[in-house]
Order: sequence, then C-alpha cells, then structure tokens
Amino acid sequence: MAQDDDGTSAAAGSAVVRSEPPVAKAGTAVLRSDSFENPGLPPHRLRVTDLDPKKDRVAERRVYTLFFLSIVGSVFAVAAYVAFPIIPGNTNSVRLNTVFLGLGISLGLLAIGVGAIYWAKNLMRGDEITESRHPTRGTEATREKAVEIFKLGNQESGFGRRTLIRNSLIGALVAFPLPAIVLFRDLAPAADPIPLFKETMWAKGVRLTRDPSGTPIRAADVTIGSVFHVIPEGLNDQKDRLEQKAKAAVLVMRLKPSDLKISAGRESWNYDGIVAYSKICTHVGCPVALYEQQTHHLLCPCHSSTFDVTNECEVIFGPAARALPQLPIAIDSDGYLIAQSDFTEPVGPSFWERA
Repeated sequence: MAQDDDGTSAAAGSAVVRSEPPVAKAGTAVLRSDSFENPGLPPHRLRVTDLDPKKDRVAERRVYTLFFLSIVGSVFAVAAYVAFPIIPGNTNSVRLNTVFLGLGISLGLLAIGVGAIYWAKNLMRGDEITESRHPTRGTEATREKAVEIFKLGNQESGFGRRTLIRNSLIGALVAFPLPAIVLFRDLAPAADPIPLFKETMWAKGVRLTRDPSGTPIRAADVTIGSVFHVIPEGLNDQKDRLEQKAKAAVLVMRLKPSDLKISAGRESWNYDGIVAYSKICTHVGCPVALYEQQTHHLLCPCHSSTFDVTNECEVIFGPAARALPQLPIAIDSDGYLIAQSDFTEPVGPSFWERA
C-alpha cells in the first residue's frame, strides 16, 4: 500500500507522484533570444555639392532655371489659350487648344516640382536627424523653440541666402495659377445671359406640339391625369434647336378645374383645366420630367425639388427657390392648343441675377 502526503494509504498501483516547477532564484534575468541593439545612424556621407563649391553653384543654377522654366510654361499656357481659341464645330481647333494648353500647364507644374525636389536633394542640409517623441504644449519655451526651428530651417534650406532660387520660386508660384484663372474666367458666358432666358420660341399663336415628333396637340387629346412633353411648333427646323429646346421645353397636364388654385391675373392662362409649365427646373436647370398623377406633383430627378401643379407649381420641397414659370395657353379655331404669349419671367435656374 502506498501512502499519500496527508498520511492516507492508497491502493497498490495507484501511487500519485507530485512534481513542482523549478523556482528561479532572486535576481535572475530572462533575455529574449530575438533582441538586438540599436544600430544608430549610419555615418553621414557628404554630397558632391557639399565638397565642391563649383558643383554647388551649378546645382543652384539648375534649380532657379527650372523655376524660371515653370514661369515660362504657365505664361505659355495662357498665351496658347488665347492664340488657339476653340471654334464651334471645328474639331481641329479643339485639338490645338487642348494640346498647347496641356503642354504649357504640364511644363509649369513639372518644372516647379522637379526644381523643388532637386533643391532639397542637392542643396538643402542633408544631415540625418532623430527626434524623440514628447508631449507638445503651447508654453513659452515651446514657442521659442518653434521660432528657433524656423530659423534653423531657413539656414539649412538656404531660402534666405540663395536669392535667385527664392525669387524664381516665388515667381513660379505666382505664375502657375494664371492658366487656371483664365480658364475659370472663361467658363462664364461672354454675354449677359438674362436676355437669353427671357426670350424663347413661344409667342402668340404658336402651337404646342409633341416632343420630339412635332405633332400639334388638340385640347381633346389631353385627358385628366395625362402629361405631354411639349415643344414649340417649328423647333425641329431650327439650326440651334437644342439650344432653343433647352429654354422652351414645356409640360402640359390636365386637372379638374376645381383642383386648380388660380391667382389674380392668371384666370385665362389655362383652358378647361389644361395647364402648361416650363420643364426646366428653377434650381440648376435639370428637366422636370416626373409627374405624380394622384398628388399632382412634379418632381425633379436631380435634387428632388417638388412642385405642386394645383398651386401654380409652387415649390413644396427641395432646393429650388421659385415656382416653375407658367406658359399662358388657349385653343385656336381648329381646337389645337396654342400659346397666348412667351413666358412672363425668365426660365431656368434662379442663380442668374434678374433685372
């Protein structure tokens, strides 16, 4: 019989052997096998420009030459944009304008980038430095240290000492935005756009026709709940039909006359519940083409501006600032829908200033 540590006996063959882990002595250190020492920084290697003053002057000339080349590229882009204007319908003019404008902008950007990199790699101070992480606080000592760092950076880069590099860089940075300024300025219309939006092809007696076939529309064909996409008669024969359509496109709907809320002065603008409104959204000019038959709402798919047809297309939701312009309509002796006049207000976006 075996006997346990507590004095009790165990059956034969059931002896329990206890093993305890080794206990490390006090002061014993455990080293990781993959640890390594900090190798520090490699020895500093002087550049050619650090050893030879002649090479230093050559590098300086290359840098300010690149900056001057950037100025030439920026000025060339502006000159090319003026010298090679885009002529409507002439694809060759588009090609020439794009090529020379792109070459000028590319040269201006590439030269200033290469010059800055060459300056940093060959002329600025090249010592390897390390900086320990430390909490940053806006104390007086920190501010003084920041001023010291700026002064040191000026000394290391030579920005204050190398006047030709500094002045050519400033000139390149001033000249580089010029092509963008010229391009963005030319995005605006050359003429005042307000008169263009005040006049469309609609006039007294012009028939309303289906878009795009140009078929005249009888009042009897417009049933309650229906919607027609409409253009002025004769629009398809115009040379600038797309420009004219962009202003004159209209939606025609028929509602119950009792559902219409008509303001004073507009009593004769509809015919037996048939109303016509500009299709061009007053927000940014998208086509308002979605008509909700049950609610009598017109929806612009671009930014969700919603107009109430029963209330003279007033805005009930979305970013549009004003109602859709209404086209006064009537019928002629043959029963076809005709316009009584042009729109009484400019069509399209409301960001244009109106007299």
